[in-house]
Amino acid sequence: MKQWIKALTAAFVLSLGLGAQAEDGIKAVYHMTDGVEQADRGLRNVQNHLNADATAKIVVVGHGKGIDFMLDGAKTPKGGDFAGLISGLAAKGVEFRACNNTLKARNIDPSQLVLEAKVVPSGVAEVARLQAKEGFVYLKP
Repeated sequence: MKQWIKALTAAFVLSLGLGAQAEDGIKAVYHMTDGVEQADRGLRNVQNHLNADATAKIVVVGHGKGIDFMLDGAKTPKGGDFAGLISGLAAKGVEFRACNNTLKARNIDPSQLVLEAKVVPSGVAEVARLQAKEGFVYLKP
């Protein structure tokens, strides 16, 4: 009898978790650290992710060279504008966050970022917070 109750309790708890996940959708943080080549791949991954699951909540966090694609005038490796890609994804609910520590260390004024980019105190701390406190899964293209 105890085994049956344990199994039923486990099934109930599991169903609560799955129901919450389905209701809330998948949350993913894409971590950018390696410059425009990584960002180009990463933004294509984000678009493919949304094509497969339009309900996904996606946050892109950049620090170090990973903020370069968020700078005004940044170009893809093939010469396209990152600004158009970013605004298109932002229109679909994707959020972009740039590391203030990186901005300070590289003497970049926050006004040089595209409008969609929000400055956070620390990129690595933001990635950790999203995972630990908000249940985001970690993806690094």
